[in-house]
Amino acid sequence: MTRTVPVAALTAAMTLLSSAALAEVQRSSFTAASEPGIELAIREVVDSSEPRVGNPVILLHGARVPGAASFDLQVEGGSLAADLAAAGLAVYIVDLRGYGASTRPSAMNAPRQPKDPLVRSGAAVRDLGAAVEAVLARTGASQVAILGWATGGHWAGAYAALFPERVSKLVFYNTLYGYTPDHPTLGRGSRIADPDDPERFDIDRFQNYRLNTADSLLPGWDRSIPIEDKAAWRSPAVAEAYVAAALASDPTGDERDPPSFRAPSGAMADSFLLATGATLWDARLIAADALIIRSENDFWSRPEDLALLEAHLAARDGGEVRVAEIPQATHFVHLDRAERGRDAFLRAITAFLTQQDERL
Repeated sequence: MTRTVPVAALTAAMTLLSSAALAEVQRSSFTAASEPGIELAIREVVDSSEPRVGNPVILLHGARVPGAASFDLQVEGGSLAADLAAAGLAVYIVDLRGYGASTRPSAMNAPRQPKDPLVRSGAAVRDLGAAVEAVLARTGASQVAILGWATGGHWAGAYAALFPERVSKLVFYNTLYGYTPDHPTLGRGSRIADPDDPERFDIDRFQNYRLNTADSLLPGWDRSIPIEDKAAWRSPAVAEAYVAAALASDPTGDERDPPSFRAPSGAMADSFLLATGATLWDARLIAADALIIRSENDFWSRPEDLALLEAHLAARDGGEVRVAEIPQATHFVHLDRAERGRDAFLRAITAFLTQQDERL
C-alpha cells in the first residue's frame, strides 16, 4: 500500500523542536570492525530526557561528505540526528570505510590513480552490515531503521534487499534508483562521463579517490536554491559549519594547499552505472516499510527514480510505502531553513520512524 504524505500542509502545522529540547542530547562514539583492518566510526546520539520509541536509526551519508558533517552540525538547524533524538529515537551516524573517522583504504594514503575507484557498492554494503550488527548488539534491538541520503539510500536499499530481516524501516532521501534517460548530472554526457566516451565513467577526472576543497561544497546547493538570496533559504551558520566539518573530517586536510578532504570515487562510479541503465539491487526484495522523500529541486535523484522505486516497493507482498515530495526543496533540505522545507521533512520522517500518524 502506498500513502502520499501531505507535505505542503506540514510546514505550517508546528515548530518541531526548540533549542531547549536539544539540551538533553548526548553523544558518544564507538567503532565496529568490518573486514580485517577496517574499523568503522559510529556516533551515537540520544536524548536522555525522552522515552525511547521505535528501533534504533542509522543515518548513512552520501558519496562525498561523511556522517557527522552531513547529519550532526553543532549549530541551530544543523543536526538531523539531534532532532530525531529529541523525538525519542536512538540515532547512530555511520562513516563507511574511506570516510570521516573510519579506516581509509591504503590506496587513499598514496597519490591518486586513474583506475579502480575505491569503495564500490559491495564494500559499502559489507560495512553497513557490520555497523548494523554493532548497533543491534549495543541496543539489544532485533532490527534497525535506516535513513540513507543520496548514495546512502542506494547503499541502504542494497543492504536491505540482501538482509531484509535486519531492517524494519527505510527512508530513501533523494536517492537514485532506476535508469533515467539523459540524466543531466550523472548520466551519459554529464560532468561525470568520459568526454571522449559518454558511455563510460570519467576515471581520469575522478581517479580512485577525490580531493574536495571548501570551494567545491556549496555551488550545487546554491544552484538548486530557487531564490537569489541564498541566506534567506539556508542559514549562513549552517553552511559555514557544513564546510568546516567536511574539511575537518580528514586529518590530512591541512597538508594540502588549499586544504581538502579525501572521498572515495566508487560511489560516483556506481551512480554513473545506475544513471545509465544498470540494476544494482531490486527494491522488490526489501521487506521493510519504506518512506521515499524527494525534493523538487534535487539534482541527484529524478522523478523517474521515485516512480520506479515506489512501483517496485508497492509490488511486494506486504510492507507499507509512503511518498513525500517537498515542493521547491533542495538536495540539502534537512539543512535548509525550517520554512524552506526542513520542518516538512522532519515531520514526515519523524512520523514514519516513530509510527505516529502524519495527518494533522
